[in-house]
Amino acid sequence: MSEELNRKLRELPSVDEMMQRLDARCPRELLAVETRRAIDKARERLRSGEPVEIGSLPTQILRELETLEQSSLRRVINATGVVLHTNLGRAPLVPLEQVEGYSNLEYDLTSGNRGKRDSHIAPILERLMGRPGIAVNNGAAAVYLALNELAFGQEVLVSRGELIEIGDGFRIPDIMSRSGAILREIGTTNRTRIEDYEDAITPRTSLIMLVHPSNFHISGFTSRPRRQEVAELGKRRGILVYEDLGSGCLVDLKPWGIDEPLAPDSIAAGVNLVSFSGDKLVGGPQSGILAGDPEVVQRLRKNPMYRALRLDKLIYASLERTLRHLLFCRWNEIPTLRMISLSAEELHVRAESLSSRLVKLGLDAEVIPGVSVIGGGSTPNQALPTFLVAIRMDSVNACERALRLGDPAVVARIEDDRLVLDLRTVFDEEVTALEAAIKRARDSSRLQLIRG
Repeated sequence: MSEELNRKLRELPSVDEMMQRLDARCPRELLAVETRRAIDKARERLRSGEPVEIGSLPTQILRELETLEQSSLRRVINATGVVLHTNLGRAPLVPLEQVEGYSNLEYDLTSGNRGKRDSHIAPILERLMGRPGIAVNNGAAAVYLALNELAFGQEVLVSRGELIEIGDGFRIPDIMSRSGAILREIGTTNRTRIEDYEDAITPRTSLIMLVHPSNFHISGFTSRPRRQEVAELGKRRGILVYEDLGSGCLVDLKPWGIDEPLAPDSIAAGVNLVSFSGDKLVGGPQSGILAGDPEVVQRLRKNPMYRALRLDKLIYASLERTLRHLLFCRWNEIPTLRMISLSAEELHVRAESLSSRLVKLGLDAEVIPGVSVIGGGSTPNQALPTFLVAIRMDSVNACERALRLGDPAVVARIEDDRLVLDLRTVFDEEVTALEAAIKRARDSSRLQLIRG
């Protein structure tokens, strides 16, 4: 170690010395931890040959404490046009009032006795699905619970074309292995026949599983049996049939060009159990919904993992409100469905209004046709016609970054060296804030260019 390095290391203050210089309103223990971290980091940088400005350490420590005190979860204006933006929390939620203070989550106000938390959604689900249902904390949990209860230590027949990965490394075979079920692959990637299912049945077969490929599409030389055929086979051979719809849907979206299977149709076809996500096309909070034969759902309720995967009061309140809106066809109250149902004409009016205001601010903005997508790992190859506000500027990347880092944060797209905004996913009450954010980002990016 060189004498110069030793000298610089000796110049670093001790933790106590540094803390005496700081005027920080936080617990002393936290201040000590952050001070030690900053000094250790400075020591590592010196040893690696990097320059260190010791005089700036107090400012760095105070800035880090300020960052820790602020919530890292922030409100974001989604101007991407991706309705179920996975990285932005998927479905925007309906407003709630019942989540503050106490609630009757597990209390029967009529009898004064203990209640059951799923009683708040059970009657609504039964009317929507025509069968009893429950909810757990996400779609993967729903798959796990179903397989663990219905096929632990036994074989599950799945077509090779349905052994999907839905993102973030989640694969059907992996969750099946963890659940204790034994995978039995049948058919081929592109073609599976009803005979493939029947020929694969053995005394160890406990379940036939159908998986809807939500996030990809196979076309060309393909075939798969109708779910009704599989359900009839299961009934004839005494084997339960379970279908995971992935995104799932409780509203027919075909009028808006979205062709996704309806969860009640699976039940009507004779499937014993169906599962789907609550935070995609249903438009609710993150959850996994299961519905089916009463005796099957009752088995799931009694499985110990049901408690481990149960919803908390915030999710139950949000899911109940969403399902109730669906039951009474108040689709416009559900942000996801409202965004999907916006017509190109409505979006054109909104885009023209914002574009004209941006032009008055001196921005080179215009309205162009484009497409929105559903996102969330659903509806592949399906898009919604829209109109975009396209802004041309010299510093488009700097402006996009300034929007992301602003308050409120704005996430937009860059296409053909232009900043592109899709108002399909921007709430009416956010448009004024969006306009102001764009002006601030433009001014900030100009300043960066001047400094550069």
